[in-house]
Formats: sequence, C-alpha cells, structure tokens
Amino acid sequence: MNRVSSPRRPHSSVRARRYPGAMSLPTPAANPPAPLPTTAEADALLPQLQQIRRSLHQSPEVGLDLPLTQRTVLDALDGLDLEVTTGAGLSSVVVVLRGGRREETHAGVLLRGDMDALPITEETGFDFASDNGAMHACGHDLHTTGLVGAVHLLHAHRAQLPGDVVFMFQPGEEGYDGAGRMIDEGVLDAAGVPLLGAYGVHVSADQEPGHAYTRPGPYMAAFSRFDVTVRGRGGHAARPENALDPIEAGAALIGQLQEYITRRFNIFDSVVLTVGMFHGGTAPNIIPETADLSMSVRTFSPEATARAEEELPRVAQSFLAAHGLGADITFETLLPATVNDDGEADFFLETFAELFGDDHVHRVPHPRTGSEDFSRVLQRVPGSYGHLGAAMPGVDAAAQEVNHSPRARHGDGGLGDQSLFLAHLAARRLHRELDRRAAAGQS
Repeated sequence: MNRVSSPRRPHSSVRARRYPGAMSLPTPAANPPAPLPTTAEADALLPQLQQIRRSLHQSPEVGLDLPLTQRTVLDALDGLDLEVTTGAGLSSVVVVLRGGRREETHAGVLLRGDMDALPITEETGFDFASDNGAMHACGHDLHTTGLVGAVHLLHAHRAQLPGDVVFMFQPGEEGYDGAGRMIDEGVLDAAGVPLLGAYGVHVSADQEPGHAYTRPGPYMAAFSRFDVTVRGRGGHAARPENALDPIEAGAALIGQLQEYITRRFNIFDSVVLTVGMFHGGTAPNIIPETADLSMSVRTFSPEATARAEEELPRVAQSFLAAHGLGADITFETLLPATVNDDGEADFFLETFAELFGDDHVHRVPHPRTGSEDFSRVLQRVPGSYGHLGAAMPGVDAAAQEVNHSPRARHGDGGLGDQSLFLAHLAARRLHRELDRRAAAGQS
C-alpha cells in the first residue's frame, strides 16, 4: 500500500467534480469535554455531507479503479490528524485515527464504507443524476459520505478515544471482492493493534429513513457459482438412439439437483439453487455434443456452503455418468455468508436505539438473500452488518424502487445521523472495552 502523511495535500492529476464547499467540512470544536460525538455536531455536518454525496453521485465509478472517488475522499479528510494509506492494486483509502487514550486498551475498531457504483444508466430524475452510464443505484455514495462524516466526528473527540479507529473506504464491492483485496493488502493490520469489532451499514431505498435493521447470526447469503458442461454424443434428431443427448440429460439434472436439495439439506438452513443459463445446440434437428448449465447457489451458513460445494458436483457427476454422459464441473464459492456476531449485533441495535429510539430498530427474523463481501471481514473480526432506511422523505417507502434499479432514489437527509451512528459504534465499543478492563483490573 502507498502511505500518505497527514496533514497534507495529496498530489495527483485526478480532479474530483466539486460542489461549492463540498470538500471543506466544518470540523467540530477540537477535543470537547464530552467523550462521544453529539447530535448537534452531526447536524452541523449535514449540509456539507449532502454536497459530498451529490458530487459522488454525479460522478460514479465502477469496479476497483475509482480515482475520482478516491480523490474526493482524500480531499474531504485533508488537514486532519490521521494516518492515510491508499491501495496498491485498487483505489482504496485506509484511514487510522489514533485515540488520545489508546494506551488504555491497546485495541481498535474498524468501520467500513464501500465506494463503487453499478454499470446502470440512471433514471431517477435527480438534478445531480449521473450521465456517464454508471449509477450509484445501491447507495454506496451514501456509504462513502457517511464514513467521511464519522471520521470528522471522531477526530473532534480523539483525545477521549481509548483506542484506534480504522476507516475502510472500499472499492469493488459489486462483484470484484474489494474487501478480500483490501484484506490481502493489510487493512485489518493497519492500526497495528487487535480489532475488537468491525461494523458496516448499507442503505435501502425502500425502507423508512431513520430506521435500522439487522439480526444476530447469519444476515446475508453466501454466493457460489456452479457450472456444468454436459458431454454427450451428437447426432440427428431422426436417430436419437445413436446419440447421447446432453440437453435432455441437462434438463433432467436440474430436477435431480433440486430434489436432492429438498431431501438432503435442512429446511431451516436453506440451500437455494437457480439455473440462470442453459445453452446447447445450433439447429432444431441436430443433437449437440455438449450443453452448458450455469447456476448460482445461495446458502446461509458455512456448514451448508461446504456441504453444497462437496455434494452437488458429486450428484451431477454421478447422475450424468448413470446416463452414459461425461461432465466438466466447477463449483466456486465467491462470497461467504455474512454472519453477525450475536453480541455485536445486539450492540449494533442497542446503539441505534439509544441514539434514535427503540421504535427505530428492527431485529429482522430472517437473513437477507443478497450477498456482501464485508462477510470476509466478519470471518476474521467479530462485528455486525446491518441496513439503514434511506427512502426519500414524504413517500411510501415500501412502494419505492429497490436498490439496483435505475430508478432507485436514496434520500440523503439522514447522512448526519448515519455518521453519528457509525461514530458511536466505534467510540462506545472502545469505551466498553475500557470498562471491561477496569472491572478486570487490567491496564
């Protein structure tokens, strides 16, 4: 990774599109006596956070290389007393904030915000809509901005922080495993101290603003890709007995796999197989040599994921062999399940409730079926991931377009609260460790 000293002005040929004042966040009074950021401080940041969000929204970037987005983040943090590192193989930004009382815990907390957009042409009608064929349809512009706000809030209270905070600004969440790449580049070791917890949030365009959602245990699905090339023997449709039909066998295999899943896997630890592609043949009267199936598999526990990876290819190979056909089979788990630590999920919801009220937190009964690469962080550090409502104000949230729609409209009036929540997760977790050590007589 490339280290940038701070305070500093980063040097680059890349220039971010600026809204007036977008990169000059007002920093709250340095080192006030209260150990935790306040609502008033977050409210003071909101106008500038909205400017940053809209600048990011108007200039979205896809994948791992996000130079404009990276520059926007660096500019927004310029002049603060931080340790800032940029990625070597991707446009990540890792920020370490050293707490003034760090020697009392020798520990840290990680907060994460993803930064990349989607290759979608925007149809929101926003006056700050993008026009470059990409779109922040999943709200990562709010994730990035909310994390910037959390840096500023915690920086103002750094003298009271009994530990360090790592801020993980991540490219490439949308199918590029940016989290895994940042882990490989050392984000989890950036502070040089053990991490007590890791936290991230995701906004939803179809959920009420000011509400938080998560659950202990499995929260989002693992995603695996399962590909089968069925190898038969080609022939003429008039003489099927002289051929080994890979299309017929492939169609039968789909039913066999679905039946196997319903009979052999626990219905309370779901395995969901979807055939997304099935290709074979070039003419209606010719039996082809091969047929290709590409499938996705969603699972919600490491145990179910491991069993699916072991058993489904074996079922496919055996079934096709019984029909006299061969197969080339690959099964790859692209993302593990996002599994929240039970205690950290409770802490996530308790923190939000204390800030915004018990009626604004929702312990959801079931996992979400999407996938998320923050799962890789939670495999290594206990923590919690959850969703925040970000529907536009004054609308029926449930009737709104969902994330990834070209018409998904996320409101940004809650950015101050989002930043405050993230800041409190970090600060409260460090203070909780300080209290634990005091009770145990540790120093």
